Amino acid sequence: MKITIDIDCSPTEARAFLGLPDIKPLQDAFMAQMQEKMASGLSAEDLEKMFNLWMKPGLSATGETMGQNMQKNMEAFQSMFWQAAKGKEE
Repeated sequence: MKITIDIDCSPTEARAFLGLPDIKPLQDAFMAQMQEKMASGLSAEDLEKMFNLWMKPGLSATGETMGQNMQKNMEAFQSMFWQAAKGKEE
């Protein structure tokens, strides 16, 4: 036996029905704070460094595969992003 129930409601209505909190004000405050930190903490050179780390293609000189190289680049990119978001310099 298979029963299907379709519920037509908005995400806001679903959260209210399930008793989940409305975190929209928290998200808005967090995004405003992140935008402020990113705008004040990153220069054009920093953005170029992050882009180059992210987009470095192909095999590395150490013989790593593209996937391994991309993972290292992603980790370095994330590290630079979080340092910039925290307002710290390397």
